[in-house]
Amino acid sequence: MQFQQLQYFVAVAETRHFTRAADLVHVAQPSLSQQIKALERELGADLFLRARGNITLTDAGEALLPLARRILADADTARHEVLELVQLRSGRVRLGATPSLCTGLLPDVLRAFHYRYPGIRLLIEEGGSHDLVRELARGALDLALVVLPLPTPSPALTTVELLREDLVVVSSPETPAPGRGRTVRISDLEGERLVMFRHGYDLRELTVAACRTEGFEPDFAVEGGEMDAVLGFVRAGLGVAVVPRMVATKSGRGLRVTSLARPGLHRTIALAHRSDVAPPRAARELQRMLLER
Repeated sequence: MQFQQLQYFVAVAETRHFTRAADLVHVAQPSLSQQIKALERELGADLFLRARGNITLTDAGEALLPLARRILADADTARHEVLELVQLRSGRVRLGATPSLCTGLLPDVLRAFHYRYPGIRLLIEEGGSHDLVRELARGALDLALVVLPLPTPSPALTTVELLREDLVVVSSPETPAPGRGRTVRISDLEGERLVMFRHGYDLRELTVAACRTEGFEPDFAVEGGEMDAVLGFVRAGLGVAVVPRMVATKSGRGLRVTSLARPGLHRTIALAHRSDVAPPRAARELQRMLLER
């Protein structure tokens, strides 16, 4: 099995077309087809079902695809690791984070990292913890900031707890304050219209679970947004939202911020990376700065 054959296989699997795949990897189509056939002979199984105008993966192809992607991603990581200079003057870091952490935690840390290592490219991917774990597992990210517990525990990942963050309720100052007094209880949210994040968002799952524990289903005024959209809808007076205190502090202009009464709601943020592959040197340096923040 050759590395190049795996590149060609993934290209065909993603384009479902031999000619387009050949263009993608800059090789003649007959050469690509010959290499795919050689790979199939090596593995003793067909990888594609070839019908006129319709290329699909066989069961063997479906099994090979995630492994081939990981092999290619690991090789790409190794290439960048070797190319990095000892003084960290070049290279890249692929960091995944939930949108709320991109808003609250990361700007100051990334500013300090960029000031110290201006030659390192920072590639940021926003997503929910479930999506980020999947991207880590297939080698598309070096590090990810995720919310614990993970939606699907993975023995292939190493996680280090970074911080425990309080959640607060934000509302428009032009609308009546939720609850009574200086704090609000989860039970006070019954009857309130909530601005809710999209499905797969960690804060959505946590808020809905807390409401159900109190014996009621939350009432959504608007749902489906990312962090910036949710804050904007709250400012417009469409409803209230439960967000991390760090986000409320940094983006609180035009918002009323109310603490949750004890025991409140919290979330645990962790830094995750694959257990079987050490992060590149630049990623390890960013990891150190995050842990020491």
